[in-house]
Amino acid sequence: MHRSTFTTGRYVLSSHSARDGHLARRLFQLYAGLALYGASSALLVRSGLGLEPWNVLHQGLSERTGLSMGVVLTLVGAAVLLLWIPLRQRPGLGTVSNVLVIGAAMDATLAVLPDADGMAVRVALMAAGIVLNGAATGLYIAARFGAGPRDGLMTGLHRRTGVSIRLVRTALEITVVATGFVLGGTVGVGTVLYAVTIGPLAQLFLRVFAVPSTSDGSTVVATGRPRRAILRP
Repeated sequence: MHRSTFTTGRYVLSSHSARDGHLARRLFQLYAGLALYGASSALLVRSGLGLEPWNVLHQGLSERTGLSMGVVLTLVGAAVLLLWIPLRQRPGLGTVSNVLVIGAAMDATLAVLPDADGMAVRVALMAAGIVLNGAATGLYIAARFGAGPRDGLMTGLHRRTGVSIRLVRTALEITVVATGFVLGGTVGVGTVLYAVTIGPLAQLFLRVFAVPSTSDGSTVVATGRPRRAILRP
């Protein structure tokens, strides 16, 4: 009886330890992913060869207002988050952190990263930005702390209107790219390559950074092909 109780107690302690370890890892992945997302977006800005759809809008607004891209990104994220209220979306820790961390990380990186000199350097920055953005997406999403504000807008519109997620995302991205381009945002080969490659990259890194479940020891990974970019800044 004593041995059985000891074994049960040891199991409980082990279970709590695993749960705490997974939480610490998830929190690390959340904030590392958000910081890396902002830094990778800054690489794309410095490349001058094209930005992610939403950052085309952020850059255009930055050009018009004189605010930094990071500040604009944060303000737009907060405004989008307000749209969750009529859509009855519920934010999580990752949602709020997304609004606060990515813009700050982008501005910090832009402050220390000089403009690219030469096409070879610009191409290298573009490639690094896209790949690291995919890694950041995997880190952030695998942490399972909630969707970013722009993805929540997409899923909320899908639920409220019945329009497919593919059409909602396409409409949103066309709108933000067109608006950002008119305002002075950069659209180029990097924008196209990002749209084509971010889905497979996100799928790869979601598997790499998947966090084991505390319930049965299994690992939660993404199944199926992600609908293009999973995370939006």
